[in-house]
Amino acid sequence: MVKLLRTVLVIALTSLPLASHAADMVPPGNRNATQPPIPGASVRRTKAGRTTFDDKYDKIYALLSTDHKLMSKIKSTAAAYGISPMHMIGALVGEHTYNVDAYDRLQSYYIKAASYAGESFRFAYNDEKVDHFVDRPQFAGCTPDMNSYDLWSCREDVWNATFRGKTVEGEGFPNNRFSAVFFQPFYAGQTFGLGQINPLTALMMSDMVHRVSGYKKLDENDAADVYKAIMDPDQSLAYMAAVIRTAIDDYRKIAGVDISDNPGVTATLYNLGGSRDRARALAAKRRSGGTVWPEENYYGWLINDKLDQLQGLVR
Repeated sequence: MVKLLRTVLVIALTSLPLASHAADMVPPGNRNATQPPIPGASVRRTKAGRTTFDDKYDKIYALLSTDHKLMSKIKSTAAAYGISPMHMIGALVGEHTYNVDAYDRLQSYYIKAASYAGESFRFAYNDEKVDHFVDRPQFAGCTPDMNSYDLWSCREDVWNATFRGKTVEGEGFPNNRFSAVFFQPFYAGQTFGLGQINPLTALMMSDMVHRVSGYKKLDENDAADVYKAIMDPDQSLAYMAAVIRTAIDDYRKIAGVDISDNPGVTATLYNLGGSRDRARALAAKRRSGGTVWPEENYYGWLINDKLDQLQGLVR
């Protein structure tokens, strides 16, 4: 009974609107009349697989339509994080239409996850582990008492401002994302699993996922455990929901807009990442005068365009 009450309380807290932050509701649908350009990398990847975006969309839609166990998990996970399941459906459809092909069965993800067991991974660059790297004095403002989202966002900000593409103390650093430099130890991809989660994103969401779903907190010194979390379907869904919940909260608190009823916008943010910085940029535009709404990219545009059909999955 105590566990049940605790679960109900967590759901209630994560579902409550942030009353102290008045927000303007983003209108439904797309702001762009036609789909924004699809990146060349996505086009080339799809052609290389001898398929089309339409075929890939149909494949993930069919999976969601027929895998009732998966859909049940999506609904329950979305409820736990206080979001509509349409946001999770939108992210899954976008990822598997433009980035990867849908697997025929959910079990395929377990098989893929098992292939990582026993491997030796670590997050590092030029033999310097990330935990040693963030001990440098430049990261002094990123303190351990921060929650995981604030801590890793702070570290990413320091990377961008101080190290990215620069020479520091005689050492040159790549002009690339923090996640790509330190959190891509193998293969060509940077995202993995059902929700195509980036390892750095998983570390950012660790505290929320631990609090809401009860999964253990992640440690940057245990890369294999991070990959297990994002490859396991159940945990991956929790991290997906946490990313979307965070984006909705960032836009409400920082930009004063409520994106919780526009799956195309949340799908866009799921695709692009960096919801806090994007919310800050939108807030600056709104302060300059006039009503400015967040716009969907090619990925989010598809979700809003297909929304009537996709909503049928949860009816």
